[in-house]
Amino acid sequence: MSSKGRPYRTVVVEGWQVLIGRGSEDNDYLTFEVAEPGDLWLHVGGGTAGSHVVISNPDKTEVPRSVLERAAAFAAWYSKARGAPRVEVDYCHARDVSKPRGAHAGLVELRKWKCIKVAPAPAEGEEG
Repeated sequence: MSSKGRPYRTVVVEGWQVLIGRGSEDNDYLTFEVAEPGDLWLHVGGGTAGSHVVISNPDKTEVPRSVLERAAAFAAWYSKARGAPRVEVDYCHARDVSKPRGAHAGLVELRKWKCIKVAPAPAEGEEG
């Protein structure tokens, strides 16, 4: 499956499909049209601009910590915080992400979430 021409990049980490938004409108599409409620959703914390990242979880199983860390590193890399040595990344189930009424593209609210601190890293093995 190629991600060329799609509004997101597709990367496979340990057999898990990780989707990375390319811009504000694309982030909205990825978060609200592509992501399933049980998928994990990630974004850099603190209101920093960056890509929405989704770990596809069709079997609704526990996502391995190593996969979560790699996806969080992608979220940090594809953000304005890329130059920082460690970045806080928020993550939650996609069902806990909502769009405030009248909010601009890419802006979301989280109902409940956790944080993970990672070093930013680019996506290797990007498909397409």
